[in-house]
Amino acid sequence: MDDNDNNISAAPVVRLAPAEDIPIFTQPEVASAAATDPFPPSARTRACTQCHRQKQKCNREQPCSNCIRRGVPDLCEWPSGQKRPFSRSQSSHLSEEPMQQRRRYLEPISQPEPQSFTSSSPVPASSHPRPGRLVKARGAPSYHGESYFGHHSAASIMQASTPELPRGVDIGRSRRTQSRTSQPYRSERGPYALTWELLGSLPRRKAVVDHLVKRFLEELNPTFDAVHEDTFLTHYEKFWDRKAGDDDLATLDLRWLALLFTILAYGELLDCPQPCSAEIQREHEDASLHFYWTARKALVIAPSFEGESPDLIRAGILLTKYLNHAYRISESWLTVGFAVRMAQAQGMHIDGEELRLPRKAVETRRRLWSQLYYLDRSTALALGRPASINDRHCISREPRNIWVDNLNNEEAASAEPRALSDPMPSVFLMYQHRLTTIIGSIQDNCFGIESVSMNSVGSTSYEEVLRHDEKLLAWKDALPSYFAIDRPDHSLDADYPYLHWHRIYLHMAYHFTRITLHRAYLLRASCTDHFAYSRNACISSACADLKIKLGFRNPTMADRIKANVAAFRLFNSALILGVVIVKDPHGEKSEAILNDLQEYCDKINRDTWSNGFGLAEVRVVELCIARATQMRQDLVMQQNRYQVQEEALSFQDGRTAEQNVQSEAADVLPDQSMFESQLDPTEGLSDLWSSHYFPQPTNYHVWEGLVDQLAVRR
Repeated sequence: MDDNDNNISAAPVVRLAPAEDIPIFTQPEVASAAATDPFPPSARTRACTQCHRQKQKCNREQPCSNCIRRGVPDLCEWPSGQKRPFSRSQSSHLSEEPMQQRRRYLEPISQPEPQSFTSSSPVPASSHPRPGRLVKARGAPSYHGESYFGHHSAASIMQASTPELPRGVDIGRSRRTQSRTSQPYRSERGPYALTWELLGSLPRRKAVVDHLVKRFLEELNPTFDAVHEDTFLTHYEKFWDRKAGDDDLATLDLRWLALLFTILAYGELLDCPQPCSAEIQREHEDASLHFYWTARKALVIAPSFEGESPDLIRAGILLTKYLNHAYRISESWLTVGFAVRMAQAQGMHIDGEELRLPRKAVETRRRLWSQLYYLDRSTALALGRPASINDRHCISREPRNIWVDNLNNEEAASAEPRALSDPMPSVFLMYQHRLTTIIGSIQDNCFGIESVSMNSVGSTSYEEVLRHDEKLLAWKDALPSYFAIDRPDHSLDADYPYLHWHRIYLHMAYHFTRITLHRAYLLRASCTDHFAYSRNACISSACADLKIKLGFRNPTMADRIKANVAAFRLFNSALILGVVIVKDPHGEKSEAILNDLQEYCDKINRDTWSNGFGLAEVRVVELCIARATQMRQDLVMQQNRYQVQEEALSFQDGRTAEQNVQSEAADVLPDQSMFESQLDPTEGLSDLWSSHYFPQPTNYHVWEGLVDQLAVRR
C-alpha cells in the first residue's frame, strides 16, 4: 500500500512575531503595571519581575532574553521606582509603533481554505451532513469533526506548536520544563529513554534484518496485503542510512519502527526450519515474541511522540493476526480496538470520496478500513464482546477491483475497475466487507443486549435468525466461481497465487458466521422439530470447516501462519461436531464424525507448534469423543445381553418372550420421541451455546460438567 493519503492542506496557523519585532510597554504603562503588581520586588532588584520570580540573571533589556526564550515577552515588566534600561534600537522601535498594533501578532494569520481534491468520478449526493475535516498534523492526516473543539482549535495548536519547538522538546511538557536546555546526548532518565530501548532491540547486523524482512515480503505479504513493498523499502533504506551514533530523534519515525518490528516477529517464525529440534524451535519462538512485544510497545508510545499514521494501522492489523495465530483471541480483541481508534483518528471511518481525497488515497484507505472492519466484527462475535466500529458513525464503502499502488495520482485518477475475471487482492476484501456487514447485523439483532434481555429465544427472534440465514445464503450465491463455497474453480490459482488462501478465508468466515448464528438452537427441543433447520445448518458448516483444516498436510511455516490467522474459528466447528455425537452417538453419520474428530485431535497432538490454547481445545474435543464412544459401547453390550436372553427364552412361549424382551428394552433405551419430550431447554443447558455465554476451552471443568449433563440427558 502507498502512503499518499497524507496530501492534506494545513489548517489556519497561529504565528507569533519574532522576538525583535515585538513592541514594548511605554513608561507610563509600565509604571501603572508595576503599581498594581501584588508582589513588588525590592528597590535593589536588578532584574525584571519574571526573572526575579524565576531566580534567573536578567540582561536588563526590555523584553529580556529570558522572557523571549520562555515565550512571554509581554510579561517582562520592571519594579516600580527603578529606571528601565531600554536599548537604543528598542527605544526607536517603541516610538514608531503604537501599543494597539501589537495585538496583530497574536491574531491568526488568514490562510486559504484547504484545496478540495476531486476524484475521477463525481461524488454521489448523500443525505447525511458534511463530515469533518482532515488536517496535516505531525506529518500525518488527523481527523476532527464539526464540533466546537474540532479542527478549528486542536489542529491549529498542533500545527503551530510542533515546528516552533526546539529540538528535543515535547509538546506534552510544561512551560517550565521546556525552558530548560535539552541534553544533546543520550539520557536514560530522559523522555526518549523508551526510544533508545526500542532501537536496542534491533539486531546489530543489518544482514539479519534484511533476511527476515525479505522472507515476510516474499511469503506472507502477497496474501496479507500488509504493506506496499516499494514504499516500505524506501523507509527501510532511509532508516539504515542514519549516521552512526546520531542522536537526532527527529529523523526516527517510531510509527514505521512499530511496523518493522511486527514484520520481524513474522520473519523469525518464517526463518525456523521445518522440521527442527525443540531447542531451535524454542529459540525462534522466543525471538519472535521479543519482536512482538517490542512492536506492541512502539505501537503504544508512537502516537504520543508523533501522532497516528497508516503505518501504525498496518502494524495493528498484523499484530492482531499474529495473536490469532497464537490462539490469543482476547488480546487480539484489544489490539484491533486500538488500531480502530488510530484509524478513526485519521478519518478512515469516512470514505475518502467524502473528504475529496485523491483516487489513490481513497482506495488505500478503503483496503485498510475493510481489514479492520472484518477483524473487529469477527473477533467481537467470536468472544461475545462489543465491537469497536459502529456503522451509524461511519461512511464507509467497500473496495473495488482496482490496483493503483504502482500508479501516481494522475494515473490512478483515470484508472478503471477491472472485471471480476481479473481479480486483484481487493476482490477478496470486497466480498469480505459485505460479509462483515451481515456479521454486524447478526451481532446487533440476534446477540445484542436487547435480544438477551428478552425471554431466552422466542419465535420472533428465531424468525430473525432465519432472515439473517437468507442473507448469508444470498452472499454465498453471489460469490464468483473462484470463490464458490461448493466446487470452486481453481483454474486461476496459478496466475493469482493469493486466490487459494483468500478462498479459504472466505469459506471459513462463512461457516464460522453460520455456525454462530444457529448454535444457540443446536440443543433446543421441539415436539414439531421446529429447530431442525438450525441443527442441520450447524452440522453442515461444521463438517465443511473441519474438512478444510484436515486438508492441510505437511504445511510449510508460511502456510501454517496463513492458516492459523483464522484458526480461532476451527474450535467452534470441532466442538459442534463433538456435541452432536454426544447427543446422538448412534446416528447415521456418528461413526464418520468420530473418525474425523479423532484424526483432528491426533493431528494437533502431533504438531510440535501446538501451544496451550490449542491443546486445551483438543482436550475438550477428546472428552466428547470419549463420552460418545462409551455410550456406543454400552449400547453394543446391551444388545448382546438382550440377544442372549432372547435365545434363552426362545424355548418358551415365543409371544411371551418377545413381550418381555421388548418391555425390558423399553425401560433401558427410550425412543427418540421420549428424549425430545424430556429435554427441557429452559434448564440452562442450551444457554451456554449462545455467543455471550460460550465458555473458553481452558475452562475444562465447565465443559466436563456440560458434556456429562448432556450424556445423562441422552
